[in-house]
Amino acid sequence: MATSKHALSFFITAFSLSCLCAQEAYFQQEVGYIIDARLDDEAHALRGQVAIAYQNNAPHALDSLWFHLWPNAYRDRQTAFARQQERMNKSHFFFAEDSELGGIDSLDFSVDGNPARWALHPEHPDIAVLLLSEPLPAGGQVRIHTPFRLQLPRNFSRLGREGQAYQFTQWYPKPAVYDKRGWHPMPYLDMGEFYSEF
Repeated sequence: MATSKHALSFFITAFSLSCLCAQEAYFQQEVGYIIDARLDDEAHALRGQVAIAYQNNAPHALDSLWFHLWPNAYRDRQTAFARQQERMNKSHFFFAEDSELGGIDSLDFSVDGNPARWALHPEHPDIAVLLLSEPLPAGGQVRIHTPFRLQLPRNFSRLGREGQAYQFTQWYPKPAVYDKRGWHPMPYLDMGEFYSEF
């Protein structure tokens, strides 16, 4: 009887350990920001610079970094946000004047002081990929810098303006989440939540 108890105990322990080994260990990337920005309350625009320290805590190297440029959701009437507004029968954005739209531009990414290649997602102008000149190893860190200009839209969702009253959310370039399932670059949506590195 004692032998079968020991065998059962060994089997349960071995099974538990094999299940734990089969799961990839949890990790979370670390992102630090230094942002310098100035608001022009006549042009309803914000000019700034962001310096980002990105720490790769994944157990493998990364050859690119995906970014959210969520203010570009208000750039035109073809974005995922605009299509969602239309599906929900919200016509304010669809019938807005061009002067009431907004977005983020004047981006010029550098990585560790060197110019970097980057591109907008072909379908979502509020997502971009930053190509690294050499892979970022596990445990490695890069410093990313870019100037930016934010044209504030009328207040259609969480970011915007009414006269000279401003609401700032999701307004600066920020890396998408990378976790054990991979990258999570997602377009901005009014009905939806955010998955972000902190």
